[in-house]
Amino acid sequence: MAIYVVMEPPGRAEKSDMTAFIRDGFSWLGFLVPPLWLLWHRLWIEAALAFVAMALLSVLAEALSLGLAGPLLSLLVSLYVGLEGQALRIAALRRRGWHEWGVVEADRLDDADTRYVLEAETHPDEQAPAPRIVPDAAHARPAQMGIALGLNHTPGRP
Repeated sequence: MAIYVVMEPPGRAEKSDMTAFIRDGFSWLGFLVPPLWLLWHRLWIEAALAFVAMALLSVLAEALSLGLAGPLLSLLVSLYVGLEGQALRIAALRRRGWHEWGVVEADRLDDADTRYVLEAETHPDEQAPAPRIVPDAAHARPAQMGIALGLNHTPGRP
């Protein structure tokens, strides 16, 4: 069974049919043709970076006359996009304001959609997950630094 990450658009009340299901796993097309796969998924900057990286690695290998190592260096970019391409898609959707509803386990995309709809109907009152709360660094430090001798000093106590 495959795992699908369910991403909901920012205004999910009026765009419930726009939910994106992104299969978590290796992308063979991303491995075979990385820049084209990235362009297909509207990852413009990532596609440009992949193209430039592959071109630079090919030129560098040719300039240093590395022989077979040149294509193998470009293969590293392909391998990265194949392994992390779906995570790049999820990160791009998060930057656009989408939020992660959760994950669904299913054999096919149609089954994942059905499971998502059934689960969303059983819990319609749940809101989007609360944003992560990052502690303030000012509260982590002691208010006053006292003289410290030894290993068991308690800050703020004389």
